[in-house]
Parts: sequence; structure tokens; C-alpha cells
Amino acid sequence: MTGRTLVLGGGGITGIAWMLGLVAGLAERGVDLRAADDVVGTSAGSVVATQLATGVDIEERYAAQLVDPAGEVAVSLGVGTMLRLGLALIGPRDPQRVRARIGRLASRTVTMPETERLAVIGARLPVQEWPERSLRITAVDAHDGAFRVLDRTSGVPLVEAVASSCAVPGVYPPVTTGGTRYVDGGVRSPVNADLAEGAERVVVLAPIVRGIGPQVAVAPQVEALRAAGSRVVLVAPDAASVAAIGRNVLDPARRAGSARAGRAQAADVTDAIVAVWGHS
Repeated sequence: MTGRTLVLGGGGITGIAWMLGLVAGLAERGVDLRAADDVVGTSAGSVVATQLATGVDIEERYAAQLVDPAGEVAVSLGVGTMLRLGLALIGPRDPQRVRARIGRLASRTVTMPETERLAVIGARLPVQEWPERSLRITAVDAHDGAFRVLDRTSGVPLVEAVASSCAVPGVYPPVTTGGTRYVDGGVRSPVNADLAEGAERVVVLAPIVRGIGPQVAVAPQVEALRAAGSRVVLVAPDAASVAAIGRNVLDPARRAGSARAGRAQAADVTDAIVAVWGHS
């Protein structure tokens, strides 16, 4: 087993902010997670993973979370969307078949134009080319429910890969790229921590830890990594962070508070992370 893998999970706009706050707080204490040999990102985590893997300034990205979100529109998984997603769970329970039904639901739902969504994601990525280092971004094929891991060899442009991973079914449009359409990598698992298999040391930042329907929760994935010999530390929002994040993870008004809560939480988790990860 070799190397250090950083795994960043889904959690919406507030999840991005919380993770960036946590990363900034850790860096302030001498732990630079950008030193990872391999970075894995799912949904919101794909945004932060890309930012870290492309070497952005952590304090700059943290400061961007504190800017007044005036003009940004809050969206949510409304009652109608949740009902349709619930109906997609009815039928054969094979996880890939369930994901395919969710993909079909996403493809039929009118949200916003793909071009508009790509512009939103692009604005979050100061660097829009794949880095030379290992960066893996998860997505799900909207046609057949297959789980995909996109990287610099996939032929998918970086912005489109991140937008694919962030394409929450029923909220944002599937992304057409590389000959198919993709939806959120979190449809398979909110974290996909099992992709760290083979890493000697693993840090998992998980704004959301529980799975719904076919989603695989983070706990069994972490347990499997440990059973295979990896040293793993899992960090999820503490009580103060949960309160700051609120009930709608897609609400920009909650972004600044989530970032500050993540930064404050870093003080409580630094020792546990250093015990597994080491310092920079």
C-alpha cells in the first residue's frame, strides 16, 4: 500500500463551503491536504477536489465563500422532486438499475440549460485544465446507471466532469459529454470512499455520511478500507457545523456560516488527521 488519498464527498453549496473552511483551518495548523498523492471528488467534493488538485490558494477560495451571495438563487430538493425520486426507487433493487431509473428521471425533468449550469461550475474553478497529478471525479451514466470515474485520461473536459458530478437529479440538468449524459456521482454514494482502496493513508471529508435508497453510506466503505490495511480518518460536520449548514444544502445564504463553522471545526480534528496523514 502506498501514498495518501484525499476523498471529498457531496453536500451541495454548503458542503463546498464547509470543506473549504475545514481545509483552510487545517492549513493554518500546518496540515496541507493539497499534498495528497491522489484526490477523489464526488458532487460538491468534485469542486473542492479540483480546486485543491490544481493548486489554488486556499485562503482565496475560503474568502470567496464569505462573499455576499446576493443574486444567487437558492434551489432545493422540493416535495415534488423528492416524490419523483421516491417513485424511481420502486422496482428491481439492483443498484445500477435504480440509478438508471434516477438517470431517466433527471433526463425528463426540465431544470436549466446545460450551458447555464456549465457556466456556474466554470466560475467555481480558477483552473479549468486537468492537472498532471491524480484527480478522480465520480459520475453516473444517466442512460444505464453505470458508475464512472473521470480523470485526465477520460477525454472529458474538466469543467464538464465536475458539472457531471454535481448534476443533482431533478435539480440540475444531466451533462452531455464524452458521448453520453451524466448525473451526480453521489447517486451511487455520497462519498465513494471505496475508491481510496490501496492507499496507505486516507482522509475522508464527508458533509453527508448517510445513504438513501441505492446509495452506499460512508461508514461501511471506511470500515472496508481499514479492514484492507489503510489508515483512515473520517471527518463529518460537528453539531455547530450541522446547525450552520441548515436543512437546505443548496442555499447560498448558508454558505458563509458553513465555511466559518468548518474552519472552527478544524481545531478539533487536527490531531486525528495528523495521526493518520502527518503534517505537510
